[in-house]
Amino acid sequence: MPTAIALAGGSVTLYGVLPLAGTLAILVVLRRRWPVAALLVAVAAVTAMRGAGLVEVGWIWPATVLFAHAVVIGRVGGAVGTGVVVLAYAAGWEWAVLGHSPDLVVARVGGEVFWLALVVAVGVAYRNRRGWQQELAARVTQSAHERDLDARRRRAEERIRIAHELHDLVSHTLAVVGVHLHVALDTLESAPDEARDALQLAQDVRGRAMADLRALVDVLRDGSTATTASPTAQLDGLAGLVAQVRAAGIDVELRETGDRAAVPAPVALASYRIVQEALTNTVRHAEATRAVVTLCYEPAQVTITVTDDGTPAGCDRTAGTGDPVRRGTSGRVGEPGSSDTAGHGIAGMQERVRALGGLLRAGRAAGAGFTVQASIPVAR
Repeated sequence: MPTAIALAGGSVTLYGVLPLAGTLAILVVLRRRWPVAALLVAVAAVTAMRGAGLVEVGWIWPATVLFAHAVVIGRVGGAVGTGVVVLAYAAGWEWAVLGHSPDLVVARVGGEVFWLALVVAVGVAYRNRRGWQQELAARVTQSAHERDLDARRRRAEERIRIAHELHDLVSHTLAVVGVHLHVALDTLESAPDEARDALQLAQDVRGRAMADLRALVDVLRDGSTATTASPTAQLDGLAGLVAQVRAAGIDVELRETGDRAAVPAPVALASYRIVQEALTNTVRHAEATRAVVTLCYEPAQVTITVTDDGTPAGCDRTAGTGDPVRRGTSGRVGEPGSSDTAGHGIAGMQERVRALGGLLRAGRAAGAGFTVQASIPVAR
């Protein structure tokens, strides 16, 4: 401050400028706790020093930091009002006490007016920018929180579906094993070979069911998501699914290689749902006439490829949230009597595949049309 007064043409004295500079420095330190009081004391100190003749220049600018702080914290009215009062007093003092001409009064006080306007404008702009940044950060945080809640909701829904699938799988297994045990019991004495075959089949069903149960329980234990469906909505239902899509007016070709029976239940269910969702989008959005579904069952992974000759441009392939319906009619392409939904479009398929450690790609086909391709590892 002493340097600024010297540059403005005032004299730096031991009894004027230096005490005022010390007072303003203390008030700057205290401004965060008492912003309005610090501002009022600052302008009062400047006015008193000017009135006593200890300071020769400055009415507003010596307290610039305090004015700016008041504006930034939202006390714009208080800062402007205080400045207006001080400037009105300054104009009266310059004219009545010091006897300056009106032109000189306007010149001196006018500079202070412009300085106050500049401080207020910069403070308001800074406050608005900071508020915009805080609002943007709050929106980003809220959006991330909503995405996290949505992900948790989907995981909870999938875990509930897995629990239903566990129940259905146990019931189905017990029913099949019970039938074979009854056959073995009835033929134990009359046809021992047939009884032995029935017991062997019961043992095979039990072993396969235990492997599927372990896979599903591992998913529940890890807290990840998995694809679930009704007992009939597995790979055995692909033929019926393809038949219903053909009835919707699309020529569908189903190609399978490998041993379908060796695929674990979670992978089989996910594969079925991927085919179902891809054909859903083909029927609803692609305006296609032909689709090819290829499944390759390998010991280490299952590869699913669904390609159609539709138009990928201008259609929302990620919008499918259910089973395909016949054009112009209501209904579903899927398992009869099933009431569960197929998923959430391509995003849902990606979640299912990712939950099982696989990879899914969807986009334009090499020539024309659209391709959905997924590879899901088979845990052993």
